[in-house]
Amino acid sequence: MTESSQNHSGYLTGQFLVAMPSMTDPRFQRTVIYLCVHNAEGAMGLVVNRLVDSLTFDELLEQLNIGRPRGGDEIRVHFGGPVESGRGFVLHSTEYMREGTVVMDNGIGLTATVDILRDIAGGTGPRDSLLALGYAGWGPGQLDGEIQENAWLTVPADADLLFDAELDDKWDRAVGILGFDPKLLSMESGRA
Repeated sequence: MTESSQNHSGYLTGQFLVAMPSMTDPRFQRTVIYLCVHNAEGAMGLVVNRLVDSLTFDELLEQLNIGRPRGGDEIRVHFGGPVESGRGFVLHSTEYMREGTVVMDNGIGLTATVDILRDIAGGTGPRDSLLALGYAGWGPGQLDGEIQENAWLTVPADADLLFDAELDDKWDRAVGILGFDPKLLSMESGRA
């Protein structure tokens, strides 16, 4: 099933999930999550506006016995979510394709192999990328229920915002995609 038909079926693969001000879980307050999978079996996404404070890209490469990068921009390690926090994922532009890369219809790739880290370290990785450790996951119907309870707002994903290194206002900018001021969002949960 393609992402387009999934969206018509009520699935949100390839969308941003933005925590509402009423979000009480501190792991997800003011987060922006890119939804990699959303179907009848559940959902999986990566937080794209938080960093892991305890690990640098160089330290990760050292742990994986991969040579250090050849200069250039410092790759930052994002907190992808609380599930399997030792597992790495890279969201990236799709001019980079390798075995194991999954491509969403909106032109975003997801690769979860060590090969992409080697390629990034060697300067042959994707043009745009976001490295995350861990992920956010939901069981069947769980995310749908949380959306109905006003915990999350869905927003069309934007590659520029996704790969933008400026994290402090990414939540505000994600809400702004919908065309209104984030301050207008209610702190109350519930349904109309």
